[in-house]
Amino acid sequence: MLQCFYVLGDRMLKETSPDTVTALGLLGKIKNYLSKRPLPSPDDRKKFDHEFALSTSFHGIHNIAQNRNRVRKVIWLSVVLGSVSLVVWQIYSRLVNFFTWPTTTSVEVQYVEKIEFPAVTFCNLNRFQAEAVSKFGIIFFLWDVVSKVIRLQEVSANKTHSPEALDFVASHQNFSITEFVKNNGFYLNQDTLLHCKFFGKPCGPKEEFIDNPLPGFVDAGIIFVIHSPKKEPQFDGLGLSSPVGMHSRVTIRQLKTVHQEHPWGECKPDIKLRNFPTYNTYSCLKECKAQHIQRLCGCLPFLLPDHIELRGLCTMGTHNSSCPVSCEETEYPATISYSTFPSQRALKFLAKKLNQSQEYLSENLVNIEINYSDLNYKVTQQQKAVSVPELLADVGGQLGLFCGASLITIIEIIEYVLTNFYWLFIFFLLKILEMIQRSTPPQAV
Repeated sequence: MLQCFYVLGDRMLKETSPDTVTALGLLGKIKNYLSKRPLPSPDDRKKFDHEFALSTSFHGIHNIAQNRNRVRKVIWLSVVLGSVSLVVWQIYSRLVNFFTWPTTTSVEVQYVEKIEFPAVTFCNLNRFQAEAVSKFGIIFFLWDVVSKVIRLQEVSANKTHSPEALDFVASHQNFSITEFVKNNGFYLNQDTLLHCKFFGKPCGPKEEFIDNPLPGFVDAGIIFVIHSPKKEPQFDGLGLSSPVGMHSRVTIRQLKTVHQEHPWGECKPDIKLRNFPTYNTYSCLKECKAQHIQRLCGCLPFLLPDHIELRGLCTMGTHNSSCPVSCEETEYPATISYSTFPSQRALKFLAKKLNQSQEYLSENLVNIEINYSDLNYKVTQQQKAVSVPELLADVGGQLGLFCGASLITIIEIIEYVLTNFYWLFIFFLLKILEMIQRSTPPQAV
């Protein structure tokens, strides 16, 4: 009998692994530690709940705890639950409104004694001087020439329909469009400026027009852009035209626009451009297209390929586009009116003064006058409709109105909930440890 006992004991020791023994020992230590911190009795928990109800700053709770009349308890319970429901609904609506990132727009007119005059960029409607291009005799094929100079392989493939362009390329292998534009493009200099008054300083254009409709140059005159000195001039679709033989009176106003950053608005204040000191959408688009062309072709061609626009490689407007709207921009809305210039008597006077024929002046002279309408500027500013402090103030107001609660009240409730959760957690943990120890067979000695 003694021998069987030892054999049985040996088997039981073999079936109980060292890890199991260690785990059971650890559970026992945890149980002993928790047992030294006894849970409050049911009476103590009721007393704790009652004291919390009487001492909390959450209005209405103490009325439920103190009243012994069941009807009054039900009434106060309904009032408290209704108030809590209303405050939860109000806070939820405030949070939903805040996370839609609403904005407001304010318009303000500022009157000043002095106002900054904008930059005015002039450009001839004809790209080049007539004397320079007449040497080639093929001005209406100029763009075709440029493309052939850039890609000489197309010349050898005879893909052009312009024999003049072929002859020109064959005889001008070292032709540089960059140098040609620098030397013969339109510039405002002593040869092209006649007379203009800007705070007493003279300026004015003198023009020579090609008037050949084949390349699309069917207009004669000046195109100009009124823009901020910090912004590149944008002629495409936005320039103002002044035809020859006309006096153009331009009245401008200064309009400043301030956009909010994302997510309230669409601007991104941290964007920097490589080749422009200040950010604006037009400069960003130019830089974006140049980068795409350089990456794809290894060069910067004279004309931008259409596939950039067609494929949407450079987008603008929204915050996630290639070129979002600028956070602050200054525009100069203009109103322009025209009158014939010069009059017959003035034409004779100017012909004598400038030593030019009357016919030449009537076909080449342009007079442009730019003035501010008023000494004021308009500021259109996009603002956050609800800021974080305003949200907190609104939520606090709702809590105070319906429940008489504050931040202190919320901390009291959090402390009460965490205390009860701690007691509940310890209770279930002790139960689990007890069940584990009961399910484990005893070790033999």
